[in-house]
Amino acid sequence: MEGLLMRCREWSRLATCTPQLSRSFPRRCQHCAPGRGQRLVLSRVFQPQNLREDQVLSLEGRPDNPTCKSQQLMLQGGLILPASPGCYHLLPYTVRAMEKLVRVIDQEMQAIGGQKIDMPNLSPAELWQATSRWQLMGKELLRLRDRHGKEYCLGPTHEEAVTALVASQKNLSYKQLPFLLYQVTRKFRDEPRPRFGLLRGREFYMKDMYTFDSSPESARQTYSLVCDAYCSLFNRLGLRFIKAQADVGSIGGTMSHEFHLPVDAGEDWLVICPSCSFSANKETLDSLQTNCPACQGPLTEIKGIEVGHTFYLGTKYSSIFNAQFANTHGELSLAEMGCYGLGVTRILAAAIEVLSTEDCIRWPSLLAPYQVCLIPPKKGSKEAAATELTEHLHDHIIEGVPRLRGEILLDDRTHLTIGNRLKDANKLGYPFVIIVGKRALEDPAHFEVQSQNTGEAVFLTKEGVLELLAQVQVV
Repeated sequence: MEGLLMRCREWSRLATCTPQLSRSFPRRCQHCAPGRGQRLVLSRVFQPQNLREDQVLSLEGRPDNPTCKSQQLMLQGGLILPASPGCYHLLPYTVRAMEKLVRVIDQEMQAIGGQKIDMPNLSPAELWQATSRWQLMGKELLRLRDRHGKEYCLGPTHEEAVTALVASQKNLSYKQLPFLLYQVTRKFRDEPRPRFGLLRGREFYMKDMYTFDSSPESARQTYSLVCDAYCSLFNRLGLRFIKAQADVGSIGGTMSHEFHLPVDAGEDWLVICPSCSFSANKETLDSLQTNCPACQGPLTEIKGIEVGHTFYLGTKYSSIFNAQFANTHGELSLAEMGCYGLGVTRILAAAIEVLSTEDCIRWPSLLAPYQVCLIPPKKGSKEAAATELTEHLHDHIIEGVPRLRGEILLDDRTHLTIGNRLKDANKLGYPFVIIVGKRALEDPAHFEVQSQNTGEAVFLTKEGVLELLAQVQVV
């Protein structure tokens, strides 16, 4: 127990919030935010499961399509289902994890002064034509016409839209800057060959932030601030990452960095220097370059999944849309801009790719859809006499650790053995699984607690369970 408790206490700082849940629901066992006497039960979760491997491949298309661990695990676990090539239904477990990730992103962005907005996905063609990206983006831009013949695109990014928005405010002063405006929305990119599940799809969730500063010096400070917030985010999630210098691509600007999770399934090659802090996307260096440009040390190559990208744009967009402000002399100046993306659904899939085994999903602890899975005895078994203790333990945890309300899932499929349900729990990656088995009949009752992330198992009284779970942080 001590080893398990020590690991809990060593978890990195995580902000917590306790949901204020309504008490007005009927007192019955249903899958909803529970009040006192209500419990979340697995049998009510909409979750297609146990897909055979051949079924998974047929859902994806041709059997020879490339696939990866996260894609297979999320399909087999009933976390996602294909809707069309490159587009997925996100099912309850995935939505819960994504909502938690968005809350962590909100905390980090708002800690540096970010203001959340929501812009239309439908973007007028004239905005993109003004920057020439209507032509430059080519077939990746998903275009359409309305009934009046007016052209639009489904935005893969929103530099044009947000700059036009800020430019529409004609009385801005330097005293109001910087603005750090961000959103978390669906994006669309007409990938020629979508693959790897949520890692490369046509439709995806992204956090995109756009900043407006009064000077290049201030803009660079904001750039560093956002990059530091990204580092804080990945550290909170317990994900090893690499910040690498990158090409500006079609978005443009004068400086760019990518954030990668190093993993063999990655599509980008990175070069890193073991002797100093230099790292870069390989495509930014000369193909013949083998030494680090910073220290001349040898470079090492590693594959990574890009999960974030930052750009210092300067006045590339503000000059086109006249996004201006009154400076200290009362004269109009162009805003210095930056843009910053995080792939929300990609972070989820990449984290599963990095942390999971070949057969079992593992989550960043903070993002697990449920923190605890509670497994009662099989109906009709010798241990069935302890079934009532399962409900008492559930309520004891909720009363003792209120922030876990809504985080405990009761596997009420008591027609299955404990072993079968434990196998399912292991595949889905709940951080803690509590089994009400033989020792629950002892006096005092002992419950088996398994930590999925450490592989440890201990037997604890209900007081010990409470002490352990009191260390769990949620968002």
